[in-house]
Amino acid sequence: MIVVFVLVALLVLCAFGALHWYAWRRLVRDTTRGPGLARRVGTVVFIAGPVLMFAGFAAERGGAPFWLQQTLTWPGFMWLALSLYLLLALLAGELVRPLVRRLVARRAPAPARQPEPLVREPEPQPVPAGAQPAEAAEAGQPTSPAATEPPPPPAPAASADPSRRLFVSRVVGGAVAAAAVGTVGYGTYGVVRGPKLKRVTVPLAKLPRAAHGFRIAVVSDIHLSPMLGRGFAQKVVDTINSTQPDLIAVVGDLVDGDVADLGPAAAPLAGLKARHGSYFVTGNHEYISGAEQWVEEVRRLGLTPLENARRELPYLDLAGVNDIAGEDEGQGPDFAKALGDRDTSRAVVLMAHQPVQIHDAVDHGVDLQLSGHTHGGQMWPMTYVAEAANPTLAGLERYGDTQLYVSRGAGAWGPPVRVGAPSDITVVQLASKQA
Repeated sequence: MIVVFVLVALLVLCAFGALHWYAWRRLVRDTTRGPGLARRVGTVVFIAGPVLMFAGFAAERGGAPFWLQQTLTWPGFMWLALSLYLLLALLAGELVRPLVRRLVARRAPAPARQPEPLVREPEPQPVPAGAQPAEAAEAGQPTSPAATEPPPPPAPAASADPSRRLFVSRVVGGAVAAAAVGTVGYGTYGVVRGPKLKRVTVPLAKLPRAAHGFRIAVVSDIHLSPMLGRGFAQKVVDTINSTQPDLIAVVGDLVDGDVADLGPAAAPLAGLKARHGSYFVTGNHEYISGAEQWVEEVRRLGLTPLENARRELPYLDLAGVNDIAGEDEGQGPDFAKALGDRDTSRAVVLMAHQPVQIHDAVDHGVDLQLSGHTHGGQMWPMTYVAEAANPTLAGLERYGDTQLYVSRGAGAWGPPVRVGAPSDITVVQLASKQA
């Protein structure tokens, strides 16, 4: 097993290195004139970027001092996002490069034709009858075509002109860099400005008329980290409180780090306000960061952890199960414990971090499951990977008599960048079919 892991790791590293070499060749070597300052700077960037990326992951996972995590993760994780979109833009650039080359060649002025030198032809001299070719040449008479000078070589094609090749490489390379930097910049802005509000109405057959319009603020995947700290948490809290919800559901992946480092970042969660309280279930990242310490921390902040547990609220039941990742620690989901021995005539809403838990929810008669985990794919084209791995990527879908709502999440894992998958906090408004 270890041998397989090492071989796969080496294969990934080789592919990673080959892709970076290709990007360096197109963006640095092909756009510079020889080994000057510009090429040296570009080469340093393409070496330092991957090094910082691996160092950032190692520092975060290895429990390095928090200041070092902050120093390494920002440039390292941003390089991960930038390299992805540089590669995609370069592949698109290869498709348009021949067109650019053709346009440049067409617009380039034709080389001026050099006038032929005016050479006065010698007067032909009379040649005695029966003279040999050599004697005729000495007499100034033309010889056979085979004895004439060869024609000059043809002018090189426009595409072979080094200056034009350099110009085409700079045009395509500049467009590629601008597209990648612009995409990553806009995606970063979309995360750091804070999540936007979404509103979804979900009808529940068992919900009594008195609970019509009950509002649940759903937030998942906040991912507090060395990159997203206290200021980001405060934006999330302010956005949730502005909706004046009846209940708040924090559906896992709150943090990427331990309480010692990120406790101050999570402190604003104490300001969450809802008439029926705030509730929390674990996500897979809590088990990486230390689930037990974070369960105690959110409890201290005023949230109620639902560890395979259920609360009977006015008009409905609220249940929560641990994340699947807890199975390795003997703390996995227990649907029977959370949902067994309940009044099945009452509507039940289940908090479960991963959408794949929907099948157990259907078996236990859940009316609505609230989940996150997918990030909506976070960065296109990773959306296709996330869609293949989850029954629902984002939004509301029905599975039998159970409805599943999946939030794209408020934050981001790894690079604080979202492309094609905007972050959100969702107000789920329950509707009674009796109203």
